[in-house]
Amino acid sequence: MAKPIAAVVGTGFIGPVHVEALRRVGVQVKGIVGSSPARSRQAASQLDLDVGYPSIEALLADSEVNVVHLASPNRLHKEQVLACLKAGKHVVCEKPLAMDTAEARELLAASRRHPKLVCAVNYNVRFYPISLEARSLVRSGEVGEIYHLHASYTQDWLLYPTDFNWRVLAAEGGALRAVGDIGTHLLDLLGFVCGVEVEAVMADLRTVHPVRIRPGAGPSDTFGRKAKRAGVPVNIDTEDYGSILLRFKGGAKGVVTVSQVCAGRKNCIRYEVAGSKCALAWNSESPDELWIGRRGASNALRLRDPSQLDPSAAAFTSFPAGHVEGYPDTFKQLYRAVYQDISASRRSARPLYATFEDGYRELVLCDAIAESHRTGSWAKVSN
Repeated sequence: MAKPIAAVVGTGFIGPVHVEALRRVGVQVKGIVGSSPARSRQAASQLDLDVGYPSIEALLADSEVNVVHLASPNRLHKEQVLACLKAGKHVVCEKPLAMDTAEARELLAASRRHPKLVCAVNYNVRFYPISLEARSLVRSGEVGEIYHLHASYTQDWLLYPTDFNWRVLAAEGGALRAVGDIGTHLLDLLGFVCGVEVEAVMADLRTVHPVRIRPGAGPSDTFGRKAKRAGVPVNIDTEDYGSILLRFKGGAKGVVTVSQVCAGRKNCIRYEVAGSKCALAWNSESPDELWIGRRGASNALRLRDPSQLDPSAAAFTSFPAGHVEGYPDTFKQLYRAVYQDISASRRSARPLYATFEDGYRELVLCDAIAESHRTGSWAKVSN
């Protein structure tokens, strides 16, 4: 195919992250689309891009652009993905893929009607090199049979009732917020690393702040400095916290916790996997370290060192040992994998990046979690 040329939809927190990562892997980013022509022009100027498109329709009409990155609010994903595929553009969509499973099923079907277009979901957390190394240890049999695992994803950016963002509203982001926003990242990561498939869930969710103060005029940026503006109270219909028991096919058990109201935790992902031969533990705040626990030998700390990692992990690390690779690097490595397929004009049979099938699966899980919380009982995950 022609040389990949990308454009990004979304000028909030995550859109510029896409732009930076694409540039780091040598992909040309031509332009960006914001919520208004003025915001598009402003973002293009700030990011030194050629074009601030007045609309997504203008972007899709640009024949030079053949890949679109969607970093827009969740409620827009379905319409925008379908428009991109109709225009013959490869798509990298932020998570969650859609507002609900019905939308995700429609997008999955559309992706199958366009088999020559790469359709990826932006689950970047898969691409911490140490998590790729943990995956290789599980797959090689060194961990043994997985007995149980526990994991968490915690943040504090919505700790106060005066913290507000479009994500807190179900009409904007979907019925589940903490679970849908960061929980799907965690669940996708566990399935990717451990090769396990959830068959049933038991969920307990909580809305800590049933009323939040929506600020007056001006944007409420994710993770941005909170402006002191007069606001109005708004009833909140999404959860701040969730704890979920998991049953996996094959007999393994698990528990995950997600919270956006955990003071001091800015963006902390942790998991521990207990196997019949050893245990593995990882913490995103120390991203270059994998703890390996053993019964009959000393515990070990495996550091990210390309010369020591399994080739499948070493292929997605760029710096020597001791030079920490963190959050921005995960986007870079994810796009390396995605653009390998785009440049080859074909989809890999089993890509490392998350596909629309993976994005659909996470929303099916969300359905089961919502049902379990609503009924107070175990809920089976639909096939």
